[in-house]
Amino acid sequence: MINAPDVISELVSKARKAQAILNGYSQDQVDLIAAAIVYHLSRPGLATRIAEMAYEETGMGLIESKRAKLTQKMPAIFHDIRREKTVGVIDRDEENGITTIAKPFGVIAALVPSTNCEATPIFKAVLSIRARNAVICAPHPASKNTTQFVVNVIREILRTLDAPEDLVQCIDAPSKALAGELMAQCDLTMATGSGDMVKAAYSSGRPAYGVGVGNTAVIIDETVDLEETTAKISTGKTGDNASGCSAENSIIVHASIYDDFLRALEAQGAYIATMEDKKKLQAVMWEDGHVSRKVVARPVTEIAALAGIEPPADSSFIVVEETGAGPDFPFSGEKLCLVLTCYKYESFEEAVALVNKITDYSGAGHSCGIHSHDSARILKLGLETRTSRVVVRQPHGVANSGSWSNGLAKTFSLGCGSWGGNSVSENVTQKHYYNTTRVAEPLERTVPDEAAIYGHLLDKIADLHLTPGV
Repeated sequence: MINAPDVISELVSKARKAQAILNGYSQDQVDLIAAAIVYHLSRPGLATRIAEMAYEETGMGLIESKRAKLTQKMPAIFHDIRREKTVGVIDRDEENGITTIAKPFGVIAALVPSTNCEATPIFKAVLSIRARNAVICAPHPASKNTTQFVVNVIREILRTLDAPEDLVQCIDAPSKALAGELMAQCDLTMATGSGDMVKAAYSSGRPAYGVGVGNTAVIIDETVDLEETTAKISTGKTGDNASGCSAENSIIVHASIYDDFLRALEAQGAYIATMEDKKKLQAVMWEDGHVSRKVVARPVTEIAALAGIEPPADSSFIVVEETGAGPDFPFSGEKLCLVLTCYKYESFEEAVALVNKITDYSGAGHSCGIHSHDSARILKLGLETRTSRVVVRQPHGVANSGSWSNGLAKTFSLGCGSWGGNSVSENVTQKHYYNTTRVAEPLERTVPDEAAIYGHLLDKIADLHLTPGV
């Protein structure tokens, strides 16, 4: 029987020795390591091999989508972070006399989901090393071979650069017990995976950055171009067979364009399910209240065969029409598969309320989107929803984690704020991988009077005629 504390203790011990060496590296040295990892793992030949390995091992997603994460997304992420200082003095605020110094956490536990087993270890290793941390990956049992292969490539790169290879390690025989022990022994956990694993990370007794459930709801109003918008919906939904938490899960379409929009979706490869199809899908898509792994990131043909329905052979996703949200309407929840839920709305207030109802049930704090050219509606959605991101007129499944088409930080980890039980409400990126020390120097300042302290509020608060103590 495996002794989890001893197994993890050995890994952590090796990681700490390696990190002690890395702690003395300069910014140029850590940047070189990070660049080498991204560059070599994004070479087309190796990226294709890893993508094929991930698909063969898990049966989930699309080889071309997984390949693109390595050849396109990871270089884009490195482009984002390369100029951010992570070693020594990273900022000097002359006006306030504050010098900010970056310091490593130490050893980071990296939870790696089966849906992104090819890219997550690279992402977390690169950001960890740039901040002078060692990292230990806890792969999902269903994708352990792919994650281990990626880690081994990274270790080879480290050896080639005369850096300690134990800066990046991987649990060989993953289990929940070993993952739990890893989180308990490391200095910080970067948790990407199931809700249960994220909760375990926050309960480990150590600091953690966790991400919440995604269940993106996207509003489409009558101001949009149907062909352009349905093409974006299709792109966002079908990437990696909808394995990502940002893929469109529900669309909420204005009544005046609803029928035309469904026809435009059909032109993009959607199959509009009948009511009988919907019943059959519901019967097989959930097991014990959870989405069945038999449908997660699987092709439409497999989902259809499982449900006993017959969409056209060239269908790229399935659309299910729905009217409500919550436990009695399972299609309103996160599905992680090529089934898209569609709603009709009359007023924009109704649409916003439905977004909140959907995300309150599943995906609290994560994201929503809108296809509209009405700036007032876009702002209203941002003001009135309990989500951390609102993506405008973009393929949500592609753009939500940051892309060249927007200014969001490019990442594979998306915080959901307190709504989703997370410590951050932004895309987790380089700044979340290091501690900071602030050196505060004395300033010669005149203490301001009340007028300067309270400004235009002074008259309003001074005239309240309060009787202190009564």
